[in-house]
Amino acid sequence: MNYTAEDEILIQAKWEALAKSCERICKNEEDWNFIKRAYFLAKEAHQGVRRRSGEPYFLHPIAVAQIVVDEIGLGVKSVVASLLHDVVEDTDYTVEDMEHIFGHKIASMVDGLTKMSGVFNADTSRQAEYFRKVLLTLSDDVRVILIKIADRLHNMRTLGAMPQNKQIKITGETMYLFAPLAYRLGLHAIKTELENLCMKYRFPK
Repeated sequence: MNYTAEDEILIQAKWEALAKSCERICKNEEDWNFIKRAYFLAKEAHQGVRRRSGEPYFLHPIAVAQIVVDEIGLGVKSVVASLLHDVVEDTDYTVEDMEHIFGHKIASMVDGLTKMSGVFNADTSRQAEYFRKVLLTLSDDVRVILIKIADRLHNMRTLGAMPQNKQIKITGETMYLFAPLAYRLGLHAIKTELENLCMKYRFPK
C-alpha cells in the first residue's frame, strides 16, 4: 500500500525542511547526492508503513535526521545514517546491502543502530550491561550514540500515540539511560527536554 497524496505532500514538506538545514553541511554535489540517495531508498523501503499515530512512518527518520543536523550539529554521514537507521531492522534490506550502496562507514553506523535497537526489547539487566559496553566503546563512533539519542528524542516527542504501558517502559529507559547519556555527551538541552517529557508522561496531572 502506497502513501496517499496528502501523505506525499507532508513528506515533501519535511524533506524540504531537512534539505534547507543540510545546506550548511553539504560542501558539494557529491554530499547532496549522498543524502538524496539515502532519502529515496529509505522512502521506498518504508513505503506505505504507518506509525501508531497514523502518520507515515517515513516522517520519523526524516525527523531524526533533522534533530541530528539542527540540534546536535552532525554532518552528512550522520544525516545519511539517520535516514537509513530503521531500514535494516524493519525492511528486507541487509547490512551488506547498505555497504554495497553506501559504503563501509554508513553500513557500520546503521549496523550499530540496528543492534542497539534490539537491546531495548531485552530484559533490564541485558540493557544495563549493553549500556556499560556502549560507554566503554564511545571512541568507536560516537555518532552512532548521538543518532540513537536523536531517535529517542523524536520518539519521546511523539509518545502520546503509544499505550500507557509502553509509555511507562519508554520513559523508564529514557530517564535512566538516555537522559544521563545525553548529559555525559554535553547535550544539555536535549537531556532537559527528555527529563521534562518523562515527567509529563509519568505524572500527567
